[in-house]
Amino acid sequence: MDGAGGHPSRWRCAAAAAVLGAAAAGATLRVDAGEPPDPLWRRAGLPGAAARAAACVLAGLALLALGWLRRLLFCPLELLRAPEDVGYVAEGGRTRARAANEVRRRRKTGALPPVYPNGWYRLLDSHVLGRGDVRSVSVLGEQVAVFRGQDGKAYVVDAYCPHLGANLAVGGRVVGGCIECPFHGWQFQGEDGKCVKVPYAEKVPEFAKVRCWPSHEVNGQILVWFHCDGADPAWTVPEQEEITRGEWVYRGRTEHFINAHIQEIPENAADAAHLAHLHTPGLVSGVDLRYTNSKTWEFVKHHWKVQWEPETGPTQHCSRMLVKHALTVFGRHWPLLDVDVVARQVGPGVVFLRFDHSFLGRGVIMHCVTPVEPLLQCVSHAIFYQANVPPLVPKFILQAERIQFERDVMIWNNKKYISKPLLVKEDSAILKHRRWYSQFYSENSPRLRYQSDTLDF
Repeated sequence: MDGAGGHPSRWRCAAAAAVLGAAAAGATLRVDAGEPPDPLWRRAGLPGAAARAAACVLAGLALLALGWLRRLLFCPLELLRAPEDVGYVAEGGRTRARAANEVRRRRKTGALPPVYPNGWYRLLDSHVLGRGDVRSVSVLGEQVAVFRGQDGKAYVVDAYCPHLGANLAVGGRVVGGCIECPFHGWQFQGEDGKCVKVPYAEKVPEFAKVRCWPSHEVNGQILVWFHCDGADPAWTVPEQEEITRGEWVYRGRTEHFINAHIQEIPENAADAAHLAHLHTPGLVSGVDLRYTNSKTWEFVKHHWKVQWEPETGPTQHCSRMLVKHALTVFGRHWPLLDVDVVARQVGPGVVFLRFDHSFLGRGVIMHCVTPVEPLLQCVSHAIFYQANVPPLVPKFILQAERIQFERDVMIWNNKKYISKPLLVKEDSAILKHRRWYSQFYSENSPRLRYQSDTLDF
């Protein structure tokens, strides 16, 4: 219809035209009256869009800040270093990886002790291996498959299927308490390594099995036993009851790879003189030994008193280090930060550093050294701390330990092992430690016969 009773949409169009005409007339009047016209961006409605965009940006930044604050205050600290990340000097435009590989190739190793001592070694933290999970781990020059059966128990077996050599940890599947080969579906029991199923065969060969490694899960870690002669475990890693009862909870870990012989790492416990020299500069001095003695930060100093002794009798595989730490700022002692640490080493690869402080609380750092290959060690520090202490406290302690430890890493990655060192009377504990540590070697302990130059980081 075209009359007064026309279609409503036409009335809306007419009304819109009238409104636009009035707006134009008003704008003309303002111009005529000498008033400046509204800017184009304002008439286009951009002020609202800009405000909304700014609000979105601020909201995003606020969410990022809240996420960072949440991780800082509540989440465990996870700091995992690559082999080339720490302890090498990359100069002349070289990458850190290239600098690390050059050091590996040219460094003299010295007359080394056997490369794999007998004992327990950490493979994984328990929380990273859920039911039905499979992980591939390099340890002691071997590849192993670590899996958790549907019964919740962790198992460790050789990674390579004896059928045609497929890696059980790469695509393998957990079936009950067995691991299934991804290539042909053969199934091996985690308990004893025996093959219990060949999907296409009428009979399973009785001799079909993979090597099963003795393992133990304790203190939130999965450990494996190694003995060069295949002997059964002679001792166990003690349980930390506070962790089992849930009084101490996991607050994070660090991980480093060190290019050195395994014995050199725990030997630091008996080397009291290196503490006064290497670890006196404050944490703010960093980890690069070329700059840690900078006069800029010399007003902060750490002071150490250390005593190391081996244990005797049934626990002769253990030793203890008593550490007293003090901090001075501008020469003034801050007793609130005095810390006493008892470090108990259990075998060649596990150390418990227990903290007991009236203000900072109680906890333990588990320092574990695991040989990946003859001159490559994986070192982890996992901290468990009182559940009622703010997580920021143990995370700060772990960071402090990490900084001091990385100074040692720069030494280890570049040094030569000296079997008959030139020592003074004050170094006597080093020889004592070497005699104690020698119990973990047997006549058949593997030795390094040659150094491969082909494994690059």
